[in-house]
Amino acid sequence: MPRPLPSSPGSAPCQLEWHPSRWQCRALIAMGALMPWALWGTELPAPWGLALGLVAMVGTWLEAWRYARGPGCAFLIPLDDEPAQVDGEAVEDLQMRRRGPLLQLRWRYEGRRHWRLFWPDTLPAAQARELRLAVRAHCISRSPPAVAP
Repeated sequence: MPRPLPSSPGSAPCQLEWHPSRWQCRALIAMGALMPWALWGTELPAPWGLALGLVAMVGTWLEAWRYARGPGCAFLIPLDDEPAQVDGEAVEDLQMRRRGPLLQLRWRYEGRRHWRLFWPDTLPAAQARELRLAVRAHCISRSPPAVAP
């Protein structure tokens, strides 16, 4: 009978990088392209609806351009009582939300809230599972005990 492989004594910290999603960029560009028709179909006077639609389209395309050129960031989520790090800086109150295929990481740094949205093209399923497990383990280890000592 073969012997089972030894399991590792502990897990390594979760390290991953975030970069802007091509899918989100394309969605912004598509929504921007539909803005003139959406505002033209309202009860605004035709010249106003079309003009506001063009302004909304250009604004949405500029936002897509700014988003695509934004810097990435690196996450390090330890499994012990050390704080999580984003770009080498310690952060507080790391939380994760899952909405279907999207994952959102939220944290607090210097009193301000920050967040990053992981689309399926930026985070493969295996890394998404690793991230979920690391955030869950990190949150459990940093929370106060539930029972009296």
